[in-house]
Amino acid sequence: MRFTKAYSIVLVATAAIALTACQSRRDRQQELAYVERPVEQLYNQASTELDKRSYDKAVLLFNEVERQHPYSEWARRAMVMTAFAHYQARNYDEAIEGARRYLSLHPGGSEADYAYYLIAVSYFDQITDVGRDQAITEQARDALMDVVRRYPESQYARDASVKLDMVRDQLAGKDMEVGRWYLRNNQTLAAIKRFRTVVKKYDTTSHTPEALHRLVEAYLTVGLRDQALAVGSTLGYNYPNSDWYKMSYRLLTEEGVDPEAVDEKTRRSWLQRILPGGK
Repeated sequence: MRFTKAYSIVLVATAAIALTACQSRRDRQQELAYVERPVEQLYNQASTELDKRSYDKAVLLFNEVERQHPYSEWARRAMVMTAFAHYQARNYDEAIEGARRYLSLHPGGSEADYAYYLIAVSYFDQITDVGRDQAITEQARDALMDVVRRYPESQYARDASVKLDMVRDQLAGKDMEVGRWYLRNNQTLAAIKRFRTVVKKYDTTSHTPEALHRLVEAYLTVGLRDQALAVGSTLGYNYPNSDWYKMSYRLLTEEGVDPEAVDEKTRRSWLQRILPGGK
């Protein structure tokens, strides 16, 4: 019985390898079938296949442009369009690899701004919910910042900036989720570190008011009333009508302190010690 089961596994594995090898040979034959054609004809055929959403065919034809006419302007365009076809097919790794290949060969090319943008959106489209690892989100952030920094006046910079705001909100949301977990599990100092990160690095996101309130909670928990008061007054100064400030105000007044009685100079002095650069 053991022999039969093992033999079956070998047969399945062998068949899979044979099928893969056969498919690989067919792919190579298709790619290597050389029929010389004018560059415009090849490029237009590739674009037609792209419009028809036949992404695999489009990739083969764009590659053929590069192979048959490697030193033409069409070849450089085809290189970027190959990456775009992979992106449209949601083959994000191939899209990123193709865009990077273009940039390595033509760093000052006329399509360089789009190549950087294509890398950024390839990462951006793979972002998952805050409950999962955010490594891809961080890569998206870095790539989007590349677009904005390198090509601030390009047609892609505005969209990259919008996406960058969304990415920062996502990263802040992850820190908030972890911070809340620490707070629920009485790991208050670890929670404080996470909430401070949100306030310092992602202060323009939607999570900032809650992060300030959670800091008030955390500081009061460990008996740091001055710090809680400084953060509470900052919350009231920046978000006076928010529900988060109402909750913080209630907590602080129950402790016998009034965040609205803190003068501006004292508030800023305390805050500089807690959150350097804080307002």
